Order: sequence, then C-alpha cells, then structure tokens
Amino acid sequence: MTPDAGAWCTIGRIPEPPAQVREAAGAGPLRPAFRRPLGMLGAVLVAPLMPLAMLLSLLASGEESLKRLLATKEERERLRAADLDAERRDKAIVEHGLDRTFDGDWNKSAARFLLSWYSHSSHHQRFVLLSEDRILLAAPPKRVSVRREERMRVVAEIPASEAVLEDPLEGAYESNKLRIRFSDGSWLSLTTEEWRSDLHKYLLRRSRAGEVSGADV
Repeated sequence: MTPDAGAWCTIGRIPEPPAQVREAAGAGPLRPAFRRPLGMLGAVLVAPLMPLAMLLSLLASGEESLKRLLATKEERERLRAADLDAERRDKAIVEHGLDRTFDGDWNKSAARFLLSWYSHSSHHQRFVLLSEDRILLAAPPKRVSVRREERMRVVAEIPASEAVLEDPLEGAYESNKLRIRFSDGSWLSLTTEEWRSDLHKYLLRRSRAGEVSGADV
C-alpha cells in the first residue's frame, strides 16, 4: 500500500474524562511520556540561550514595527490585508472548534479513540497517513527526541467507513489545523507540524477534483 499523503501531527491537551468513561476505555494515559534523558539534556543545554532568543525576538519585533512605519502606502495596505486575513483565519478556527481537542461528547467514537491515543504510543506526535480506504497513524513506540522516522511503526488504523480526515477551512486560509471526523459526527482536531502540510494540499486537490467532476456532470 502506498499512502497518498502524510504529515506529523499533535493533538491538544486531553481533558479529564468522567471516571466511569475512562475506566471503560482501559484507564490509559492522558498525556505523552516525559522527555527521555537525552531530550532533557538538550533542554538543559538550550536553557542558557533562552535570554538571547528572547532578545532576538524583541529585536525582530522592533524591526517589523520599523518596517511598518517606513513602509509605502501600497506595502501598508498589503500588511493590513495580511493582518485581516490572519484575524479571519483565527476566527474561523474558533468557529469550527479547531481550537479544542475534540467535540466534547465522551460517549462517542472520537472520545473513545482519544482515550486510547497514548496507550498506542507514549510519543507526543503521530505521523498521519492517508490511503484510499483508511487513515493510518504511525509513531515510535515510546517518546524519542531523535530519529523518530526510523523508529516509527503503525500504531492505529481507522477504516474510511468509520472516519475521514478533513480540512474544515477547505483551503480558504493557510493553517496547521485538520480534523478526523467519525461516522457518528464526533471529531478530534489535529495540529500539523507544518503550516499547509502535504495533508492539507492533498485534501485541497481532492476537493477541487470533486468540484470539477460535479461540474462536468
């Protein structure tokens, strides 16, 4: 099987479920594993550089403000249009619920799948792959800081009859949000590592191809 598209994704914080719901789902972990020693060592080594990073960030913000101040009328109009587009995108994300981890119904399919998320793998990411008849989720068995691609394996499969991957924004805005929508209407949100990932592009191509096919009919 050759997947059509794939991208590294994360989910948001899993809310604390009702006790009986969690027990029925196997009482699995609700959080990824802590960083392994190598990753913690890297964090310790990077920590002294944080003040420098903050300073560089402030300088970049100042440079951006200066650019806006010195920009031509046309450039200011483009910047205002970009700001407005970002505001509309953020509003659309909230309207579609993509700022939440899942739809909130603990009795439906998305919640059951969510509660088994870190039982499949304690890694904090999933490589989500699309094929014609299923959604595949791959990850290293345990959380790692390096060589994640070499260590990953398929940890979950969802048949197309049970769920689909969708972009609720439908390419209207460049974003890093997607959604797995289950057949009972429940859903969970994914955040891709890249903005407008290969998954976004694939879904957009498929949507446009469907529109063309519909127009031909």
